[in-house]
Amino acid sequence: MATSESDEQLINEFISGNETAFNRLIQKYQQKIYWHARRMTGNHLDADEVVQEVLIVIYKKLKDFKSESSLYTWIYKITSTRSLNLINRRKIKDMFSLDDSENRIDIAGNEDIVTDIENKEKLEKLNSVLQKLPVKQREVFIFRNFDELTYDEISRITGKSAGALKANYFHALNKVMDLMKENKNE
Repeated sequence: MATSESDEQLINEFISGNETAFNRLIQKYQQKIYWHARRMTGNHLDADEVVQEVLIVIYKKLKDFKSESSLYTWIYKITSTRSLNLINRRKIKDMFSLDDSENRIDIAGNEDIVTDIENKEKLEKLNSVLQKLPVKQREVFIFRNFDELTYDEISRITGKSAGALKANYFHALNKVMDLMKENKNE
């Protein structure tokens, strides 16, 4: 296995159908991807998840890679984006978690009833907040956070551009955060 192969050579071999060229390319960058994701996410399990997502994206999109930037810059951008997406998904899931142990009241014999009431209240608050969003924002917010779809998948479903979906998601996320803060203060 030659380690002096250039990225361009490996990409061309992969595009020509040589799957092992992809493996050699990944061997070259996998540690860098992992450590960038690890620094971004703060833990091993999340970093591993990001690495898997990044490898899938690279595999699917490498044939479309334009050498306008270096391969590592392209991979770095994918890794950063996937890491940030994972961090945002985690924050939102934590915010809407139905297992909020800080607020749980332990009443012997009534734990299930208390938990059911708390969960119902959280679901009602979340539903109330989501209902205050414009439909387009609510749709993309739900697709991203609860269905965990990519912008490309949502685009295929809705027929809207990924750019428009990202803008709607950004506005939805800001509104949800603001509305949740208002609900906590009430």
